[in-house]
Amino acid sequence: MDTAGLVQMVNACIEDVARWMQANRLQLNPTKTEVLWCAPPQCQNVIPSGPVCINSSSVLPVTSVRDLGVYIDTDVAMKTHVTNTVRGCFSALR
Repeated sequence: MDTAGLVQMVNACIEDVARWMQANRLQLNPTKTEVLWCAPPQCQNVIPSGPVCINSSSVLPVTSVRDLGVYIDTDVAMKTHVTNTVRGCFSALR
């Protein structure tokens, strides 16, 4: 599958989720939404770099996201999580 087809599938899925949320009196907030494409290191070059459309707002992909205090990278190596944890430990020791 090409990257344009992948982005279209994700956009359609997000639209379905937004419709379901609206039907259940919930709201999808594009300003608080992040897009993270996960792939192994050998496939990083085929990851789409363009924006994803969420409720007529464009959201650019990021390289890492934080959810429940855990950072997840695009290659799922948790490098950002380890870096931030070690940085927090060093600052607490100083």
